[in-house]
Amino acid sequence: MKTHPENATGASASQTPLKRHYDEKFAVTDAYRASLPDMQNSESSEIQGANVPIMQVGIHNFRLPLRYLTEARDNQTLETSVTGTVSLGADSKGINMSRIMRVFYEFKDRVFAPELLEEILIAYKQSLGSSRARLKLSFDYPMLKKSLRSGLEGWQYYQCAYEGFIDDLNRFRKVVQFDFIYSSACPCSAELTEHARDARQIYGVPHSQRSKARVIVEVRPGDHVSLEDIQRHCLNALRTETQVMVRREDEQAFAELNGAHVKFVEDAARLLYEQLNGDERIYDFQVACSHLESLHSHDAVAVINKGIRGGFTADYDQFQDLVC
Repeated sequence: MKTHPENATGASASQTPLKRHYDEKFAVTDAYRASLPDMQNSESSEIQGANVPIMQVGIHNFRLPLRYLTEARDNQTLETSVTGTVSLGADSKGINMSRIMRVFYEFKDRVFAPELLEEILIAYKQSLGSSRARLKLSFDYPMLKKSLRSGLEGWQYYQCAYEGFIDDLNRFRKVVQFDFIYSSACPCSAELTEHARDARQIYGVPHSQRSKARVIVEVRPGDHVSLEDIQRHCLNALRTETQVMVRREDEQAFAELNGAHVKFVEDAARLLYEQLNGDERIYDFQVACSHLESLHSHDAVAVINKGIRGGFTADYDQFQDLVC
């Protein structure tokens, strides 16, 4: 069998040598674009592995600035991380990944609220030919907060996410995630410290720690719950939100506030349950709390959910995400 010697580019001598050149003047025509291979839409015979459906396939963490609607009906621009996925049928090799981003960019100049996600998800299903789709927007949301006694103000940032789901029948669910950071003073440590003071005249300092609650709420169709609403629910439940700007009078006030609202992690979870359960706009919710113990070498955690049929199941174990 006769072989062909290869040149420096790897092409055989009988072939036209490939050029190492980028042609800046080359213009793509419709005909040229139509000639490009499309591996995602290959025949089902090209599928590798089991020919089974895929529940989620798409893009995670593409970033862009988006405008968000505030409670005051104005808007602010925030850097956002987007995750978009769709379902894939058993006989389809793949999706056109770039469409996830291209479709989303058609909405980039809109003002975002959870309700807008339904419109985007319907566009995903139509563009990618999928039966289901989901979308998550993660961002840090600022709120201007006043100190306890000095009157100083500072910006508190909250890790938030809007998430939307749409199923085979175009039924839409909207979920809001909100992280609230607070101080948790241990009731046991407080009582033991007072016992040492009363019984033996010993000065002690009860322990408290920075703590985080991740609140996830599903909003009823037709209703709207703002991020400011959720922040107020968390503050009313737990009271001891960490402070931004402080003077000495604020630090003293915070110590008194912690003394007035000591709580175990179990208390924190139940207090949040009580607040969220009282809001009729919230169809379902789940809360995960973590107290980053200053006494122990481990954290104290608790998870609670509303407990409705088909709702959140408190199946949460991503406690490392609650390190603040």
